[in-house]
Amino acid sequence: MKIKIMVAAHKEFPMPENKDLYMPILVGAFRNYREGIDYQRDDDGENISLKNPNFNELTAVYWAWKNLDADAIGLVHYRRLFSKGGKRELNNILDKEQIEQLLNKAPIVVPKKRKYYIESNYSHYVHAHPKEPLDATRDVIAENYPRYLDAFDQVMHKTSAHMFNMFIMKKKEFNQYSEWLFDVLFKVEERIDISGYSVQDARVFGFLAERLMDVWLLTNEKEFVESNWIQLGDMQLVSKGINFLKRKFLKNTNKKTHF
Repeated sequence: MKIKIMVAAHKEFPMPENKDLYMPILVGAFRNYREGIDYQRDDDGENISLKNPNFNELTAVYWAWKNLDADAIGLVHYRRLFSKGGKRELNNILDKEQIEQLLNKAPIVVPKKRKYYIESNYSHYVHAHPKEPLDATRDVIAENYPRYLDAFDQVMHKTSAHMFNMFIMKKKEFNQYSEWLFDVLFKVEERIDISGYSVQDARVFGFLAERLMDVWLLTNEKEFVESNWIQLGDMQLVSKGINFLKRKFLKNTNKKTHF
């Protein structure tokens, strides 16, 4: 089985040694390329590299959908990768044999769910970002993909999700997912004005996609298997927790929401 796992990065960074399996890809290559970075560029062939400030690592997904030929395609990040569990080290990531074993169980591999416990997926999003894009996403789904609406509402009410835009999929599933995801996101893009957003909030379409993975899996009753994952470097858990609480309790909670 020919498997290609893209490792999305916006700069040069230590990469997995197995280059046949793991393919570093420079996202936002139109602006991030520096001489000497020997990564696949996301502005090669049919691409949306120019949208990287708003679509994040999804520019790599789009590039793969339009240009990459493989039996299975995956996406991880230069600091966040699927792993065997245990130490947060680059030599502890999945090898080809382990990935094939997972794909023999199901055509889709996703990271173990991230659990929020005291928040729903919807409330967690709106405490961290402007809520208009997420509400617009619901409207787009209701109008264009009504079969997905019940799953969208279910996912928004849940307190856990398969996050990070990380996955490995067999080509058939990857094509199906990409076609649906980008159609939804491009329609949302036409409806919202992000010109006044901060640099962080302007990465909106990557954030939305994280919430849409489970919507697609649930609606289509896709079989999947979960994998451990690791984050390299300092996770800054304390500061993240403090920022989360600030967002939750200081943000205006009087706005009407769907959920």
